[in-house]
Amino acid sequence: MLRLEGVSHSYDDRAVLRDITLDLAEHRIGVIGANGSGKSTLARTLNGLVIPDEGRVTLGEWDTRRHAKHIRRRVGFVFSDAANQIIMPTVAEDVEIGLRSLRLGREETSRRVEAALARYGLDGHRDHPGHLLSGGQKQLLALASVLVTEPDVLVCDEPTTLLDLRNTRMVHRTLSGLDQQLVLFTHDLDLLDDFDRVLVMDEGRVVFDGVPGDAVPHYTKLMDDR
Repeated sequence: MLRLEGVSHSYDDRAVLRDITLDLAEHRIGVIGANGSGKSTLARTLNGLVIPDEGRVTLGEWDTRRHAKHIRRRVGFVFSDAANQIIMPTVAEDVEIGLRSLRLGREETSRRVEAALARYGLDGHRDHPGHLLSGGQKQLLALASVLVTEPDVLVCDEPTTLLDLRNTRMVHRTLSGLDQQLVLFTHDLDLLDDFDRVLVMDEGRVVFDGVPGDAVPHYTKLMDDR
């Protein structure tokens, strides 16, 4: 289970996270909040991309401050702009690169790559350049490249922000079918209807923590009152 204990973080003299303590145990957790509320920084603390100035983030016995490499293998991360994660010449190579550090052997690596391409509907594009895919396909490629490593937790930082409605629904269907624990940071409130838990962030703090039917109205009222 991911746990945050007294997590605070600042950029220069601007506090972006303020004394956050959470146990993240549910299967599907949403995090919502206005731009500048601290969502993206919080997302990045969950797998050690950001090490907090104060407090600690742990996954079981592992601490991001001391064991970031191990935690990144167990906590996958998908950025809002999939182009930031597409780095190899072809789609298949982009899925494969995440497996190299696992040293699985050629046969097992090939098996995992082909299974991931088929699962996410990318098998017909295996030898195509990733940057020529559609927006939705790029996001699926980013997901496939992370999920092929079989992490325990998937953290997604606004994965549908740059997508149209059709591609948003495609990504939503994919996320809904995952076995992994999902922590989804999003502005798309409709994606959260069947989530187990939703956190509302404001000015670096978690100001509400509950089921979607309570959390979303709390957030919309918070925004209406501004």
